[in-house]
Amino acid sequence: MTSTRAARRTLLAVPTALGAVSALVLTAVPAAATASPGQIATSKTNGVTYLRSLQGADGSYAGAGLSNEWAFSAFASAGTAAADVSPGGDTSKNARTVYRAHLAAAGWPGTSPVVTDYERGIINAYSAGIDPARVSASRNLVADTYGHWQNSAPGYWGSPSNFNGTVFALISLGGAKTRSGAQRVPQALLDRSVATVRANQHNDGGWNFGKAEGDPDALAAPGDIDMTGAAMASLCVSGVPATDPAITKAKAFLKAKLINNSGAFDAMFGANTDSNGWAVSGLDACGINPQTGDFLTRAGKTPVDFLIAQQFKPGGGFKYLPTDTTPSAYASIDGLRAVAGGGFMAAPPTPATAGASRWAATTGFTPGTATSLALTVDDGTSLKVCSVAFTPTAKTTTLGAVLDAAATSATPAGCVTSVTPDSGTGPVTALNGKANSGGSTWKASVDGATAAAAARNKEIKAGDTISLRYGS
Repeated sequence: MTSTRAARRTLLAVPTALGAVSALVLTAVPAAATASPGQIATSKTNGVTYLRSLQGADGSYAGAGLSNEWAFSAFASAGTAAADVSPGGDTSKNARTVYRAHLAAAGWPGTSPVVTDYERGIINAYSAGIDPARVSASRNLVADTYGHWQNSAPGYWGSPSNFNGTVFALISLGGAKTRSGAQRVPQALLDRSVATVRANQHNDGGWNFGKAEGDPDALAAPGDIDMTGAAMASLCVSGVPATDPAITKAKAFLKAKLINNSGAFDAMFGANTDSNGWAVSGLDACGINPQTGDFLTRAGKTPVDFLIAQQFKPGGGFKYLPTDTTPSAYASIDGLRAVAGGGFMAAPPTPATAGASRWAATTGFTPGTATSLALTVDDGTSLKVCSVAFTPTAKTTTLGAVLDAAATSATPAGCVTSVTPDSGTGPVTALNGKANSGGSTWKASVDGATAAAAARNKEIKAGDTISLRYGS
């Protein structure tokens, strides 16, 4: 069981047999929830206290292999800034500073990284108050993720067989707004993966960790509680409303798995904190109250009730299974995030520590230091996505220089095949063989700002997410 929880924490889980807990489909429910605001506030306070106890003496939550870095999304959901979490009051070792150094290290995330490494980094960096595109002069987690777009299976990120890589791409890219709160990636990119998530929804309304699209047997297989919560969040954070049929089907799936006498869900491994936490976070991300209506049982229990019942008092940690006698770090993170009303990531609170800013971010390129930028090229027919590697020669660069680099140093390749003109400072008149014509021209947007004429001399700064679009 421990190894399976660990796999899920790294977003690389493999489904196994369903648990045997019986679920009751509910029809009549009481009118009010049972977990009071006071109980929730106490749970949050105690949960934060426990997560603080997990911090290393060096200020770390992340390290080699599986670690507790997911604590940052739980802290943010509960209103605690990572910059305020320090061992023994040593603010020089605050959790945000140490985590930023961890992500910026040349050896991170190892020799064979997968897309979920970078997605996990985005979610937790953002929640910790680190701009994920500007971790350091050399680390751009958004660009790192763009490099795992699948040209052979557009809409998927990383290996299509590992469907959760696509779900968490949406959660991370759709959820990680700019420091001013704008959507940094183009909606067309999110929409392409939204269609992929829809195509993988099982017949019962749930989702699972593996790819189901195009496989009737896989689509007919039972959905999984955990992945259903994550998939719901991925859709809603990408602009899909809670009234959408995919969300209402998923909501009905979860409702049918609710256990009357506890408020737990009948999950793959039986009633447990992690599964309830993922389901509740999915509901929260979609603005669906997990304590009223469909999620308040006839016995007066809700999924939040179950989570609070799993929490040790006054220690604040959560146990994984109801029969456990000690807290689990992973269950405590999932439990606190859900009780606090958070989705799978959360905007960082403003730190209380004197002098600490809400955001940490690199301010410019370091000349001579290799880096990368995230680029999309949308010609109205096809959407190309890539990470562009280049070595800047100044604190800023130009759009022309980025497009020139993309022609030879893009991952995946083929993002840019030709640019006209290929030098100078004027407007781009043709890209990838598609020329400006009449009212349709190439326009460029950075970090979700209003698109304007794509000029080769347009200034590009460190961490900018660049979108080129052809149209009127």
